[in-house]
Amino acid sequence: MSRTRTALRAAPATALALAGLAAGLTGCTAADADVPPGKTAVVASFYPVAWLAEEVGGSDVFVRTLTKPGTEPHDLELTARQVANVADADFAVYVKGVQPAVDDAVQGHAKDRSLDAASLVETLPPPDETDDEEAHDGIRHRDAPYDPHIWLDPSRMAAVATALGDRLATADPGHATGYRERARTTAGRLTALDREFRDGLKSCGRKEIVTAHAAFGYLADRYGLRQIPVAGVDPSAEPSPKRLAELTRLVSATGATTVFTETLASPEVAESLAREAGVRTAVLDPVEGIEDGASGDYLTIMRKNLRTLRPALECS
Repeated sequence: MSRTRTALRAAPATALALAGLAAGLTGCTAADADVPPGKTAVVASFYPVAWLAEEVGGSDVFVRTLTKPGTEPHDLELTARQVANVADADFAVYVKGVQPAVDDAVQGHAKDRSLDAASLVETLPPPDETDDEEAHDGIRHRDAPYDPHIWLDPSRMAAVATALGDRLATADPGHATGYRERARTTAGRLTALDREFRDGLKSCGRKEIVTAHAAFGYLADRYGLRQIPVAGVDPSAEPSPKRLAELTRLVSATGATTVFTETLASPEVAESLAREAGVRTAVLDPVEGIEDGASGDYLTIMRKNLRTLRPALECS
């Protein structure tokens, strides 16, 4: 794909890059590396869509991920250099509603060269529109009118993979066949993962999952579970004492044996709830990012989640 930009688009990108240098931005990371010749430059907002871009794009793309490994993505603030990367990219893929700074950068600099994964699938309302408002005191998400955690449903991810293949094929027609073939392969792997979850969770003694934050609404919706979140869609929101007291009662009433913590967010509140309720904790990964140096990918992390859920829900 040609990397040529019009003067109108090049000017703001150059200005942003110079502003970043003037502000004292130093050092070079993989995100700042030059795009190799012949590669399509793709900017991905955070890990789940970066994984998709790499799987579907294969050797024809160079993927920059705006959220660094080990970083909780919801409150990402972009540097001037990262905004310039969005402006200079051939294509951007993101999930609108997760990261307001990314939403703004794409809207301002890559609107006509982007794919919002949330626009491709049926979305669910945020938790305060699906459950009792009093029980969810203090956990509303400040931006999205829907729950943006679509990637926790492999079937929705398969739909995004297919659409991404088509969009990349249109943007870079010289490699269209490869994009579409890899998209079909990736969608097939995600469909197989969906079957594993359906089979693994179809006969369980319990249906309630007490989660650190409301990331698992799509997984619960797909597989007939009920999510009971400690915090809301944004994990940085502190639940009120009233909410914690209500959760302790809910854990007891449902007979839940486990409060699930996460990999990138502090487990302190969830662990406190588990102590109060007299139950254990286990890690259920919302796959919002990977830790630096981690060897797994989306598929292996999701399969590990399934292995964690089955004993906690007493599945046969």
